[in-house]
Parts: sequence; structure tokens; C-alpha cells
Amino acid sequence: MINFLADNAGKLDIVNVLIAVAIMLVIALVFGFLIMVVSKKFAVPVDEREEAVFGCLAGANCGGCGKAGCSAFSRSLVEGKANIDDCAVTDAESKKKIAEILGVDYSGGGEFIYVVSCGGGVNAKDKNDYLGENTCIRENMVAFGKKLCPDGCLGDGTCSSVCASNAITVVDGVAEIDRKICIKCGVCAKTCPKLLIQKIPADAVVFVKCSTRCRGKEVMDACSKGCIGCGICAKNCAQKAITMVDNLPVIDYEKCVGCGHCVNKCPRKVIHLVKENN
Repeated sequence: MINFLADNAGKLDIVNVLIAVAIMLVIALVFGFLIMVVSKKFAVPVDEREEAVFGCLAGANCGGCGKAGCSAFSRSLVEGKANIDDCAVTDAESKKKIAEILGVDYSGGGEFIYVVSCGGGVNAKDKNDYLGENTCIRENMVAFGKKLCPDGCLGDGTCSSVCASNAITVVDGVAEIDRKICIKCGVCAKTCPKLLIQKIPADAVVFVKCSTRCRGKEVMDACSKGCIGCGICAKNCAQKAITMVDNLPVIDYEKCVGCGHCVNKCPRKVIHLVKENN
């Protein structure tokens, strides 16, 4: 008997292997069938418009719309949980196509650009030495950062670190945007703890490169490039396109004709030409 088992050991192993493979195959087929049944029974219906909308989006997957990506944004649009203009990267023509797919009206939210509303950096004084984690968000948590101006750019480059297109660099302590490569996703604007990155119309000629609400004497002590709230720009604007709000000029771009008179009149050179800050 022992000799029989010894002589047939190889054959028995092969049989056992074949039996095991057959059992696994049957189990796989059963589970595959169950998965198919469950998938069909609990399948979530997909609106065919999602794919059409997705095809019209820029496909940057930047997250600027607040969604996980273009696919999630497409779903939100179809479900009526998002606005077409939440995506800053997709062009106006594509947005109109999306509106047609969704059966909604779209007049266009207007083209825009981002600017950094601060000219401080090396021109702004420090009130202390910051020794913590080198990010604007962390620094701002410590008495609003090292700058004497509570609204000034901290220059740690957090906006630059989140820019997917590498359109932001820190020059002389202040963030600068290269609008030639900026995709206008808006992630930097949401990340800046000082809210210094702002939208203005794409055809704007001038913008205010300061965000401080401090009064004149405080500003002069803190920054050589800060607005002192003198109001000369507003007084000399023939179109009445500038008003002073909290010691800072606010430009009404619907009234502004881009004459540049305010740029020449500002004693602190706070109002800049857009083309000079590209």
C-alpha cells in the first residue's frame, strides 16, 4: 500500500490541484454573477448630460470651483448644485455650450484677471521676527504676521505653492502673478490669508495695489508704498469712478474709462496700470 501511494503521489497532487482550481473557478463565477446582479439592482442612474458637460470643460482639474475635479463639477452642474461661472478656467464659448446642454440661460459672467493688491514686501516694515513654519497661513496666526501693516503680503509664498500653473512668484517680498500663464482657477485667492489676490475685469486699465484700512500716519510709519487715504485720486477722477471706502480707493470699473489720471495724481503711487504689473 505504501509503495502504491509512493508511486502515485505525483498523480494525486495533480488531481488535488485540478480540484482546487475547479472549486476556485466555480466560486469566482458565483461571485461574479452576484456582483453583476447587485450592480444592476443598485446602480445609480447617470445623467447622459454629465459626459457632454464634462467634454466642454477645460479639464484643468484645478479644484478652483470647490469640487474634487472636472468630473465632480460636471455632476454638480447637472444636479443644479453649482454655477457655470464657478469654473474660471473654461472659456466663455464653452460655457455657453454647457448652458445649452443644461437648458439654462447664460449671458456670460464677464472675463476677469487676478491682481495682487499689495505693494509692500521690502517696502513694508517688520514689527518682529517670525520663527515659525514658513507659510503665510501659519505666520498670520501669530499676531497677523511679522509685518507692521496688518493687511500686507507676508511674502512666504503660500499662494505660489498652491498654483498649479506656476504663475506666481514672490519678488521683493510680494507675490506677483504672471497673467500669461495664469489659468484663473482662483485657488491662490482662496488660500491667501490676507485676501490680497482679487479679481478685476480683464479690460481694466488700473487697479489699487494696496489693501490697508489704516489711517495715513499709521500707513506712513509702516509702509512706503501704502495708501494714506488722502482721496486725491477720487477728487481728480472726472468720471467719479473712484470712491473712498475705509481709507482706501475703490474703483467702479463700469465708470472708469482708463484715462490713467488717477495714476499720475496719486502721491504714493498706489494706483497702478495693469499692463505694468503683468
